[in-house]
Amino acid sequence: MGGLLTRQGSTLLVANRRRDGRVEWTPPGGVVDRGEVSEEALSREVLEETGLIVEGWSTAIYRVTVDFPDRSMLLGVSVHLASGWHGDLVFEDPDCIVEDARFVEPDEALLLLATAPPWVAEPVSAWLSASLPEPAGDSVPHFSYVARGSNPSELVIERLAPGPG
Repeated sequence: MGGLLTRQGSTLLVANRRRDGRVEWTPPGGVVDRGEVSEEALSREVLEETGLIVEGWSTAIYRVTVDFPDRSMLLGVSVHLASGWHGDLVFEDPDCIVEDARFVEPDEALLLLATAPPWVAEPVSAWLSASLPEPAGDSVPHFSYVARGSNPSELVIERLAPGPG
């Protein structure tokens, strides 16, 4: 799950410190734990990573899938826009990954997103520039990737042709 929080034209990005020391700037988000509802999990992740309390979420505005064939893993992400939030930025991430967060204007966001994997950077950049693919019927835009390799810093990533949501 991923969440987009905005404030007066700025978007919240968090700095994630990866195991190999790299920092990736991404929107906040994380995994749905067993027994959790997706939007509740997203609210929990945002609270853990930023200290902000989200009041509600839109339906998914886009989806991302990443196939990691060399790791026998398929990542599925649904991204939502916060309809409201409150609180102050606090960094007490229990996973000790998030070390900073800030609301940034679109130009700075695009620069920071260059540190993120393509499956994060490309869809968020499309959303920021209002160039998301058009929905097809009831489906939302879908970004699909294959990431080959087992070392996260050396993945070979291919974006697949857009298909139905």
